[in-house]
Amino acid sequence: MPQNPRILPKSRLPDSTLPESPLDVAILAYPGVQLLDVAGPLQVFATANDLSTDADLPPPYRVRVVAERAGPVATSSGLVLAAEAAIADPAPIDTLIVAGGRGVHAQLDDPALLSWLEGRAARCRRTASVCTGAFLLGAAGLLDGRRVATHWTRCDELRARYPKALVEADPIFINDGPLWTSAGVTAGIDLALALVEADLGRALSLAVARHLVVFLKRPGGQAQFSAALALQGGDDRFGRLHAWVAENLRADLTVPALAERTGMSPRSFARHYRAETGRGPAAAIETIRFEAARRLLEETDLPGKRIAERCGFGAEETLRRVFLRRIATTPGEYRRRFAAFA
Repeated sequence: MPQNPRILPKSRLPDSTLPESPLDVAILAYPGVQLLDVAGPLQVFATANDLSTDADLPPPYRVRVVAERAGPVATSSGLVLAAEAAIADPAPIDTLIVAGGRGVHAQLDDPALLSWLEGRAARCRRTASVCTGAFLLGAAGLLDGRRVATHWTRCDELRARYPKALVEADPIFINDGPLWTSAGVTAGIDLALALVEADLGRALSLAVARHLVVFLKRPGGQAQFSAALALQGGDDRFGRLHAWVAENLRADLTVPALAERTGMSPRSFARHYRAETGRGPAAAIETIRFEAARRLLEETDLPGKRIAERCGFGAEETLRRVFLRRIATTPGEYRRRFAAFA
């Protein structure tokens, strides 16, 4: 059986781009951590090592999982990780990555862990978080005055807990000085690829992305991956209206028309609707139309003009503007990336 060809020839990665010694990366885990928040970034650095070795170059990273105590750590999926070292281990850390997961909130009241995070971050070249790992960085006082990303469902909670943090809902990851933060789960892979590119250049980072069959920089932001609709309130009093709207996207969906359908005056309808859903009727209708267009782009080969008409946008240019504003990509580009038949 023939040997695998070298994926990254030495000529593609000059020796000058490599660190003099391996960069130490530590990924913090704890009970209830999200498995992929740990495994995703870890695999990116491991693949960078593999490809460098294939090119007859020394591995650029030394990666380990750390926890309060060395040994087994149960993840939220039930799979058990083995932490190589305890946080008390004095070994140097160049890059500290804090994973997220369901267990993160149980760690927020651990003064020893937070003290370690604060001290270690001060001595690291950079500190990063994946998904809800940002909550631990916030509890350690590391988010103040910094632009921050986390999972789109947790942005409001992160803002409320750490009002000095500048939380942004859409970016896949954000770099603000020595702080790197990323959105939910798989965004940890995007973050780690960006760290590799910052360390070793685009050639190796791109080779890693190709090897893992992921984008080096995926288009748009995490808004494109959010739940279909987030309009339900506590008692979802407008649920029947939303269902009707979804089936009648080309109908008259102005406030007076919707108010008449619910048996309210336009003024009363607008007030109650905003109180229940947290947004105005016009914004909600656009969201429903946008989600319908997104599904048609993913699941059908209808031309953009037909999709715009079917979803109530009228002109194709209106559909294009909505996509650019909401997810920073065009309908055509979105279809190329995410269509089931592509």
